[in-house]
Amino acid sequence: MSDRYDFQHFRSDLRDGGILWVTLDRPERRNAIHPEMHAEMAPLMARIAGDSEVRVVVITGAGDKAFSVGADFGGMQDNLDAGGYEDGHPGLMVDSAAIVRAQLSIRQPIIAAINGDAIGLGATLALFCDLVLMADHARIGDPHVKAGIVAGDGGAILWPLLLGPHRGKEVLMLGDLMSAEQAHGLGLVNHLHPGDSLHAEAEALATRLARGPRVAIEFNKRLANAEILDRVSRLLDTSLALEALTFETADHREAVQSFLEKREPKFGEGGG
Repeated sequence: MSDRYDFQHFRSDLRDGGILWVTLDRPERRNAIHPEMHAEMAPLMARIAGDSEVRVVVITGAGDKAFSVGADFGGMQDNLDAGGYEDGHPGLMVDSAAIVRAQLSIRQPIIAAINGDAIGLGATLALFCDLVLMADHARIGDPHVKAGIVAGDGGAILWPLLLGPHRGKEVLMLGDLMSAEQAHGLGLVNHLHPGDSLHAEAEALATRLARGPRVAIEFNKRLANAEILDRVSRLLDTSLALEALTFETADHREAVQSFLEKREPKFGEGGG
């Protein structure tokens, strides 16, 4: 099977009817997003947005355990060890902002097929899609706070918008994961399906969209996304700047160290 765009960490397969399947492809790391994968995300989305043969996009994860578990903690430790956070975080500020804006610039409808856990940046990627299908065994949430950092890559924008301020702040402040049933009950996802039928259901939904009136569907998406785009314009750069500040805290260093040592973190008072 040929790969449409030939990225290293994403597989892309254009199927009949203009349905593009994009697969996050690091199953050995539960599709955790390391710097090389992160760098491919905005260019991939730009390719999709400019591809006139694509009518609908489906995004999923490789394997059956995870859609994506978010940032790779091993990479965080490497950055701490190398002093990589001491340069003003230009990669965080530029690349992460570009990813959000590039995804929202895709005019075609995007379906997230959450085949397994969607955590942190993985959850953000899924929830910025237009329709969300979820395997009934999967979990979703944003545990940035458990790493001692702000959910600056879009989570702080999405969770209060999708759940309302109180429930959204609970997700952001506690970082707990929720089951697929809970996510569906709260309106985060459109439909739940057994894991072994999820991709077939996503294909069926994508086929319905691909056979619909393209211009009307894409314009409806543009109108419905107006509020999200407004929130992104107002909040994204600030949220990334605050995330960058939290990378410098002792709480973040303790969170990474405790994760690698497989123990509970001991956070200090005041976040120092």
